[in-house]
Amino acid sequence: MKVNTPHTPIDPATPTATASLHRLGLAMLALSAGLILPAQAQPTMDWPSKPIRLIVTGPAGGTADTLARLLAEGMQQQLKQPVIVESKAGASGALGIHELKANGKSGYTFLVIQEGAISEAPLAQKVSYDPFKDLTPLAQLTRTGLVMVANKDQGFQDLAGFIRYARQQKDGVDFASYAAGLKGHTSGMLLGQLAKINMHHVGYKGSPPALVDLMGGHIPVMFDGVTTSLPLIRSGKIKALAAVYPTRLKALPDVPTFTELGYPQLSKPGWFAVWSHPQTPAAIQQKLRDVALAHFRKESTLKQLATLGMEPGQALTTEEMTADLKDSSQKQAALLKSIGYQPEN
Repeated sequence: MKVNTPHTPIDPATPTATASLHRLGLAMLALSAGLILPAQAQPTMDWPSKPIRLIVTGPAGGTADTLARLLAEGMQQQLKQPVIVESKAGASGALGIHELKANGKSGYTFLVIQEGAISEAPLAQKVSYDPFKDLTPLAQLTRTGLVMVANKDQGFQDLAGFIRYARQQKDGVDFASYAAGLKGHTSGMLLGQLAKINMHHVGYKGSPPALVDLMGGHIPVMFDGVTTSLPLIRSGKIKALAAVYPTRLKALPDVPTFTELGYPQLSKPGWFAVWSHPQTPAAIQQKLRDVALAHFRKESTLKQLATLGMEPGQALTTEEMTADLKDSSQKQAALLKSIGYQPEN
């Protein structure tokens, strides 16, 4: 025989019921937190708990290395962990990008590289990475431009004088760049198209050997990065004709921009950034971005950037930087197509 036991409803106003409900609420909150924390908070709650690596794709003492060491200084101050700068030079940045692909997910390996490795290099040579899927720009560290420089003994003193000189050369005029297929190359070819002069590209493996030949009179002009040409301009060993930048560079206030001289198509700046693996936890990406932007706006950092001829980067979002990269890539691809350039193997 089934016996029905009388059921007494719990009065929520009683102390016993209140305590029971409170314990039940706490248990539910704890269970909810336990479900959420492993997916979102746990991977970053103790970050960083060990040294961080900053990969650069140029040699020790180069521009990327110098910027990475500036960034490492700020990171160590804010994150209280050692930051190790490692060079993975070669293959126009590909070695460094592959290092990030292999080791960047955990948030302990990042990359400092110029945007041209994304918007230019994959068009100039065949690469084994996807420039828009395999790495994520976190913070723009600096902006810089190219400068058209000339041998100091050339008879022309400005861009107009160079164009007159070039038009007088029956076989055209040579110009140098630091690498075939990159912006130093296409800037000279674009100037030739716009000014209707015959420009012949002479590619070098890096700026130093090209600058040696420029100073030696073996080549009349060159499109080079401001950082590498600036000391030679200041010492009078070469002369600057015009800058590829939206406004006059603070490091070269007396050098006009191509836009001022009637060639606004030659105004796109370049920039360096710190990049992460796309799957690095979002909280880590944001924290590093905040540290980088803050450090590269300190007065002491700005003074060091000025000695390099660089200006502070803009506080662009990842989405804005990616849009800029795609725009630059499309324009560079069109230029390379117009001169019949074929990617190197």
